[in-house]
Amino acid sequence: MSQRPHGGSARAIFYAFLANGGIAIAKLVVAWITGSGSMLAEAIHSVADSGNQVLLFLGLKQSTRPPDALHPLGYGKLGYFWSFIVALMLFSLGGVFSIYAGIHKFNHPEPLAEIWMAIVVLFIALALESFSLRGCVREINLIRAERSFRRWFTHTRNSELVVVLGEDVAALLGLVLALTFISIAAVTGNTVYDAIGSMCIGIVLIVVSVFLTWRVGSLLVGRSADPLIRQAIGEVIGERDDIEKVFNVITMQMGPDTMLAAKIKLRSGIDIEAAVDNINDLERQLRERIPTLRWCFIEPDVED
Repeated sequence: MSQRPHGGSARAIFYAFLANGGIAIAKLVVAWITGSGSMLAEAIHSVADSGNQVLLFLGLKQSTRPPDALHPLGYGKLGYFWSFIVALMLFSLGGVFSIYAGIHKFNHPEPLAEIWMAIVVLFIALALESFSLRGCVREINLIRAERSFRRWFTHTRNSELVVVLGEDVAALLGLVLALTFISIAAVTGNTVYDAIGSMCIGIVLIVVSVFLTWRVGSLLVGRSADPLIRQAIGEVIGERDDIEKVFNVITMQMGPDTMLAAKIKLRSGIDIEAAVDNINDLERQLRERIPTLRWCFIEPDVED
């Protein structure tokens, strides 16, 4: 089983922040010089993404706070909360504003100036966003084990990496759209294409935002542990000769940590002290196999 992915998530967030921060400044300057709606949409997108990385990092740090009397299962789900907020911000600040800027430029067209500057910055942004995406994918590859990338994405409980991946993909699609429509506007001399590009970028951001909101929302509500963790739990319990039957196993993912509750039937004839020793030994085995298992509640019984 893989260790806690805090370090990998933090690095992916850092890569994205560096890329988006530098790109945002360059895009804002060029958007002001050229008057391009597509470039302005991309600039607002990058500014929003930079803020999003700060919120993701905040959630990552808050999720590691130790349990207390008011939160006995810890603060792990705060990471899901901030990831959910980031997904909503991608919709509100990125998508909606881009569409608004495109509609405004469409209704009030203005000539574009120094388009070559916009094209140069967009190519540089493509390189930086590709660097960010590559860093995110590298961190994912370190924790997805033998699973395919698609299977990892479907089952992972790591909301930070899911959101960073979604943002990077949306950013690259937005840059390609901006580059395409600004180039068409430059060739044709028709600034309507620039406005259309801004609206298309907004649509892409909204689609990605809705998907991320749905994906992270399921984690915020509460999901069982990763399938690999559930499989490991079943294997450890199944290898025990002192367990006759498993009545029920419940897991819950609490951010980076996992909770397990199980009701089992021990072999007949075991006295109380032996039963306690067996359960304690089972819990030690489970924690050795699953480093993220923080809470383990084993209930011995004779019927469900």
